Amino acid sequence: MLTDPQIAVAVAVVAAITFACRIAPFALLRGRRNSPLLGFLSAAMPLGVMIVLVAYTLDGVSTDPATWAPAAAGIASTAALHLWRRSIGLSLIGGTAVYVGVSLALG
Repeated sequence: MLTDPQIAVAVAVVAAITFACRIAPFALLRGRRNSPLLGFLSAAMPLGVMIVLVAYTLDGVSTDPATWAPAAAGIASTAALHLWRRSIGLSLIGGTAVYVGVSLALG
């Protein structure tokens, strides 16, 4: 079992690492607003993130409807909500809610 000072040190180290990870992009990108690489990444990253999320959602999907139906419903509702409102937050939360709802319904 950890002692109180060990827990305090662990929390401090984790807090410092988290802060460094949050501030690093701002420090590294200072003065590089017109970089061609940043322009490419800002255009390509949203699609790349969505591809990774879809691949993660489809990982482990089999022919059993209890696995593919929630994934299909979640992906379809996420795409539909995003095309309808163009809101990333709405589409992610709505798609997740549909995925969870269908998963619970199919047990």
